[in-house]
Amino acid sequence: MNTIASAPLAPLLDRLFAEADRATSPAMAGLSREERERLMHSKTEYLDFYGRLKDLWLPVSRRTGELLYMLARSTNAKTIVEFGTSFGISTLYLAAALRDNGGGRLISSEFEVSKVARARQNLAAGGLADLVEIREGDALQTLSADLPDGIDLLLLDGAKSLYPEVLALAEGRLRPGALVIADDAGYCPEYLDHVRSPAGGYLSTPFGDDIELSMRLA
Repeated sequence: MNTIASAPLAPLLDRLFAEADRATSPAMAGLSREERERLMHSKTEYLDFYGRLKDLWLPVSRRTGELLYMLARSTNAKTIVEFGTSFGISTLYLAAALRDNGGGRLISSEFEVSKVARARQNLAAGGLADLVEIREGDALQTLSADLPDGIDLLLLDGAKSLYPEVLALAEGRLRPGALVIADDAGYCPEYLDHVRSPAGGYLSTPFGDDIELSMRLA
């Protein structure tokens, strides 16, 4: 079974990627490159920064989405946590993997209200809403409690500066062998230092489009 290649999800993904490509952000256009870089690394201004970008989809690429699906399928993932829902494209790929694995649970977090509403619509349109719980708010609060044990896969694709803090919230609940996928991880050297350190408890390697792929060792 391959849900991402079948209706209703395949044509939905085509439409969503096309819509994401057309999206513009006057707020982003008004920022200098230096200011964007500064805000991307900030641990205190992330809510304001990403709030300004609410019109941008900031999706994973189609290739990364397919990678997420394959990783979740190949590990027979049943429990997935996602930091950064946005409009739900990555969520759709992960939920499709859960469907094809026979079911499971995906907990995702997104603070932008309009994005949460649209992501839920997209999940319903893709026939995957029953597998996903989107927690609305700052992930430092929404993912700080009530996470399940035995997390099989963690996707980090929200505010890059918070990757170490969000990983810390889930780290004690990752099963041995769990995968952690961090998109655009190069924006957070602190995160890379942790997962690449021999003492960090991971086997980690850069992969593809600025992805850091890590496996929890114990």
